[in-house]
Amino acid sequence: MQTYNNPLISTETICALATQPGGAIGVIRISGSKAIEIVDSIFSKSILNATANTLHYGEIIDKDQQTIDEVVVSLWRAPHSYTGEDAVEISCHGSAYILEQVLHRLIEAGCQQAKPGEYTQRAYLNGKMDLSQTEAVADLIASTNKASYKLALSQLKGHFSSELSTLREQLLKINSLLELELDFSDHEELEFADRTELKELANEIDSKVTTLARSFKTGQALKNGIPVAIIGKTNVGKSTLLNRLLRDNRAIVSDIHGTTRDVIEDSISINGVDFLFIDTAGIRKTTDYVEQLGIERTLAELQKAQIVLWVVDQEPTEAEKEEIITQCTDKQLILVRNKVDDLSETTPTLSENQTFHEIAISGKYNLGIDRLESLIYKVADLPELTENTTIITNARHYDALTRAHASLLRVQEAMAMNLSGDLISEDLKDTIAILGEITGNQITSQETLHNIFKHFCIGK
Repeated sequence: MQTYNNPLISTETICALATQPGGAIGVIRISGSKAIEIVDSIFSKSILNATANTLHYGEIIDKDQQTIDEVVVSLWRAPHSYTGEDAVEISCHGSAYILEQVLHRLIEAGCQQAKPGEYTQRAYLNGKMDLSQTEAVADLIASTNKASYKLALSQLKGHFSSELSTLREQLLKINSLLELELDFSDHEELEFADRTELKELANEIDSKVTTLARSFKTGQALKNGIPVAIIGKTNVGKSTLLNRLLRDNRAIVSDIHGTTRDVIEDSISINGVDFLFIDTAGIRKTTDYVEQLGIERTLAELQKAQIVLWVVDQEPTEAEKEEIITQCTDKQLILVRNKVDDLSETTPTLSENQTFHEIAISGKYNLGIDRLESLIYKVADLPELTENTTIITNARHYDALTRAHASLLRVQEAMAMNLSGDLISEDLKDTIAILGEITGNQITSQETLHNIFKHFCIGK
């Protein structure tokens, strides 16, 4: 455990509000070597010799020995705290004025205002968690649905770190054998690292790295919402469908053709996953300049979508089907037959050639919407999320995994060409270093850390 000795950690004791203002209770967090001493100097009771992990009721006192507020003080001693340092939390009444006064009093007594993410950065630098886990803290705070929450929690618990640690240990073991061969370079016939075993292991590790990298697309969808475009001709009921899905009159509904002239977006959660619905302008030939701009945006949004709801109110021609299918070759396409008043004998089906799904609904009478939601979730083809699920949601991790894959490809090519162990070793060391960037084993730059933590909220 590194505590107070890391040159990247500020020696200042920091403080910040750790809760949103406006609640009944506000919590102020203090961390650093003088945290207990500073709080003791403004508290009505001495806590200098207090036992760790204890609560203390008393008053925060101003310079004139007047009471600012009655509070509860929580105390932790290094290294058994969130940051790995001595830490104190003051629970006050939630008044903005009271919180401001307590923070002002702490700064008067010697605290510095914490920077965004500084508590979690200190937790990383003090060895309380690795870098990928600290990033999971920010994702957990920002999670807006069950799926993004589960992914962040899994990463925070270290499942991703554990996978990377296993891969790095395997690479380190083989690399050490290759470097041992260099010590016996006079004996060219000696091979401590079995080349067949090395090739198999490199292939296996590369497969795991590639699988993790490929999960990034799914991770981004689960984290940010899966885009679903609603397309079709004018007046087929696209806006009515959007309002039914959102349970709100979000889009204007009218019998007049071309009412929707801009893209309308909103999201709902289906089985704990956010789906971002995009109601687009009806596609038709028009001389109206503004409507034409809306149609152009429709085509642009169509390219971004993962799922497309093609709404029709009459049987489309084979030419129309072929055109839409061509535009949606890399997407899940659902043909939504709207304005069907009798759904008693209709069920979601696949088209005859299995190129798209079909479902009948009535947006006007709110019939079949639940079945449509179930079908949307089904075609999203999402993995089952458990506590042990590892899916990449962070662009920095994706970039590192992509570079690790490229490095492993060079290892495989070098072995295929029967190159010497020292050349193979260099690429292996590159891979080990790249994987280490994700968990923080290779990161020592204050600038790098600043770029990671600057998006955190103050108080975390």
